Amino acid sequence: MAMMRIRRRHRERHRTNRIGWLRAAVLGADDGIVSTASLVAGVAAANATHEDVIAAAVAALVAGAMSMAAGEYVSVHSQADTEHADLERERRELSTDLQGERNELTAIYVRRGLDQALARQVADQLMAHDALGAHARDELGITEAARPRPIQAALASATSFACGAALPLIVTALAPTRYVIPLVCATSLVFLAVLGGVAARAGGAPIARGALRVTFWGALAMAVTAGIGALFGTIP
Repeated sequence: MAMMRIRRRHRERHRTNRIGWLRAAVLGADDGIVSTASLVAGVAAANATHEDVIAAAVAALVAGAMSMAAGEYVSVHSQADTEHADLERERRELSTDLQGERNELTAIYVRRGLDQALARQVADQLMAHDALGAHARDELGITEAARPRPIQAALASATSFACGAALPLIVTALAPTRYVIPLVCATSLVFLAVLGGVAARAGGAPIARGALRVTFWGALAMAVTAGIGALFGTIP
């Protein structure tokens, strides 16, 4: 009973378990807000009609969400393929040179600060329990928490991009034509600040720094795109 209470008290939740989906979700939402708001600002600055601006924003949402899903799936799947190849190589080495792999694992623990005898004992016990798992974790740096999940990453990226892009799209549809650029840019910066703060909070980083970082780059992207749109809008 006492052991059960100790185990309950010692149960911890680490932020590293959120790395995979958090990175994809934040990247997708940030890209959705920035790219859609920038496109709206650029097209509106080029003297396009309100209907054309809305059509451009809708196209940006759909194309961007599909692009994010495809890109995230391919990149994360490539990482998974690489890890799988490394594990297969390690499995072959364990079957052909078990003693050499035991010596290799022992040397890793010695470099981490254990003395030779203890390092050998740890290597022997871990390999007896799960040889491949021990080498995957301590030699290759492959852990369950950081394991690539292509489908999860693709869905998180596409969904978060669409949610992010929907915010400036809604503002564009509701805003009067002459106020589209300032309203979209201002509200998008607010959205970005909130996103940066929430992402920083979830990752355990300073909230103000995360909000400022995301907002700065979003403002720069919108300013550059609006400037280019205004330039082309003045060309006869």
